[in-house]
Amino acid sequence: MAMKTVNKKVVAFIMGATGSGKSKLSVSLAARIGGEIINSDKIQVYKGLDVLGNKIPEAEKLGVPHYLLGHIGNPNQKYTARDFCFEATSVIGRIIDSGKVPVVAGGSNSFLEALVEDPEFKFKSNYLGCFIWLDVSPNVLNTFVSKRVDQMLNQGLVEEVRGIFGPDKDYTKGIRRAIGVPEMDKYLRAESNKDMSDAEKKALLQSAIAEIKTNTIGLIRHQVRKIRRLRDDLGWPIHRIDPTPVLQIQGDKQAQEAAWLNMVFNPSFNILQKYL
Repeated sequence: MAMKTVNKKVVAFIMGATGSGKSKLSVSLAARIGGEIINSDKIQVYKGLDVLGNKIPEAEKLGVPHYLLGHIGNPNQKYTARDFCFEATSVIGRIIDSGKVPVVAGGSNSFLEALVEDPEFKFKSNYLGCFIWLDVSPNVLNTFVSKRVDQMLNQGLVEEVRGIFGPDKDYTKGIRRAIGVPEMDKYLRAESNKDMSDAEKKALLQSAIAEIKTNTIGLIRHQVRKIRRLRDDLGWPIHRIDPTPVLQIQGDKQAQEAAWLNMVFNPSFNILQKYL
């Protein structure tokens, strides 16, 4: 593949399973190259569930503009891959026209596949995709996301889900499809049950948290399978980066940051530089 393709502008894609570090890498790369970020996570497009959806906090955006992040106000609204493609194509054009580099980041690979492969959106005719995949060892990532669910609990996961809970709500559409919402249903129903003991309610909460962890690990497997299919079956030129050693460093922030720069940021930046 010729990287310096005439008249084609580069769009960077930061891919990977949930918890692999896409947000941090995309922001750091965008800050370095003069990029702007387009969210491609199907839950993060909705307003709300900042903790459960693991939305990047304002302070960590480093001043980099983000698009399609929390812009859908109606929690019941259906937001399809096609909706994403129309909006993302428009934003990509605006970012490029302003002299910046679009950086697409998020875990919804069905959105990315539709954007790149659907001839209606003419991506392959107009753009050159630089695909970077953060691929963490499954055991390490599973442990990491399980701990992250516990952190979310401390950060207000229950209160957040309670805010959109209703006994008649539909968990198959809108923001309520998010892992963590359907799993909390039994516990939230039991909260107001006067006939149930605190111990029974606590057991329901613990069961919900275990289910969230199990379903998140299932999501990770699905995301990785999808990325492999895009690479192996559809021939996407995906560059694999392995952040596993970074996630294995415990407690030493300085060592972790140094390892991240050396093993994740620098190799990713070097790959992207060849396209730019």
